[in-house]
Amino acid sequence: MSEQQHEEKTARHLERLSEALDSGTQFQVRKLLGNLSAAEIGDLLESLPVAKRLAVWEMTDPELDGDVLVDVNDEVRATLIRGSTPEELVAAVGDLDLDDLADILDDLPNAVTTKVLNAMTQQDRVRLAQVMSYPEDSAGGLMDPDFLSIRPDVSLDVVLRYLRMREELPEVFDLLFVTDRNGRYLGSLRMSVLLTHSPEAIVGQLMDTSVKPLPVNMHANEVVTEFEHHDLVTAPVVDHDDRLLGWISVDDVVDVIREAAEHTLLVGAGLDEEDDMFAPIVQSASRRWIWLGVNLVTAIMAALVLYAFEPTLDQIVATAVLFPIVMSMGGIAGTQTLTLMIRGMATGQVSNSNSSELLRRELAVGLLNGIVFSIVVAVIAMIWYDDVSLGMVMAAAILLNLLAGALAGALIPGILKKLSIDPALAGGVVLTTVTDVVGIFAFVGLATYILLGT
Repeated sequence: MSEQQHEEKTARHLERLSEALDSGTQFQVRKLLGNLSAAEIGDLLESLPVAKRLAVWEMTDPELDGDVLVDVNDEVRATLIRGSTPEELVAAVGDLDLDDLADILDDLPNAVTTKVLNAMTQQDRVRLAQVMSYPEDSAGGLMDPDFLSIRPDVSLDVVLRYLRMREELPEVFDLLFVTDRNGRYLGSLRMSVLLTHSPEAIVGQLMDTSVKPLPVNMHANEVVTEFEHHDLVTAPVVDHDDRLLGWISVDDVVDVIREAAEHTLLVGAGLDEEDDMFAPIVQSASRRWIWLGVNLVTAIMAALVLYAFEPTLDQIVATAVLFPIVMSMGGIAGTQTLTLMIRGMATGQVSNSNSSELLRRELAVGLLNGIVFSIVVAVIAMIWYDDVSLGMVMAAAILLNLLAGALAGALIPGILKKLSIDPALAGGVVLTTVTDVVGIFAFVGLATYILLGT
């Protein structure tokens, strides 16, 4: 299903659910919810005002409550938790996979956490603590510690009987991991091999050693890259001694991709993907103050530069009309380079080894675009105002600002990363400041020097 189809489907569900809620027909609401997955219900809960959200939460199938809590964002989860009794929460999260439970355990009330932990076996408590000891954005934070492992010296018949004894298998399951007696990862046995070869065959003879394990401290973005490059459905996770700690499935990777996309989309506007879109108005407004304040400061900086050239604006009205073109062109060019660099850094395609070459390339692209568009804009300005000198000033300013935009767009992400600042969050603000200030200096400064001779 494409992203557009998913959005349309969610919109249809939301409309039908809102109509049922407004009409007070609980039966219809329950019927609608009964046809939805936990993830779809989570999307709807995030899309509803708080009162309707809690009403729908009350009518959600209790068997899905735990999965719904995992799927919604942090603030919506907090709302649902406040709207539930401790007994309901214990029942909801009691059957969650350990990796999912680890994601939300800190959000639960202490009394609920205590009851959930007391109901677990000692082995599961140790595994849960292990998962929670790793950063969320690492392979260890993503992995499920409840894995299936087999020895290399057993037959396929033994493996099949072992699986039947378990009765329940993971939903996403294409590999059995092969380990030695010390728990070190040796390779994997594909389910297709298990089902199509003789039961007398030995695991060690058929296991696949091409599936490389993921280090437990590998960053989540690198995990995504490994799944993409090797077309993985599941992958083992090991420690520094190659001991098998858990496994990651493709559904966990999809969650990372989705969260990264939402982060990139929202962080550029100073928003957080974990915010509740129906949070109280004052709370939502106050969260945007810092971002608006930063932009106000940068706008004032540009205004101060413009103020320094106020005499030029008073004498040559055309500069006031034309300088937004210069700033806009530089901003667009810089944004293109900035976006390219941020994406490259996120995917690992930009590093110290190729950053210099990329910088030269982007400067060359900026130079070529500057030459082309400076000629176009110069011709337009000369025809518009019948002034060759003004056209030449426009051409020079456009060229300088496109070069400045390309240079800033290429350098800003790396500088911000070294300062431990998210380039996606602050890159746009810094870039806008640079292109605005350079654009004003270039255009109005040249106009002052060439057209007024001062």
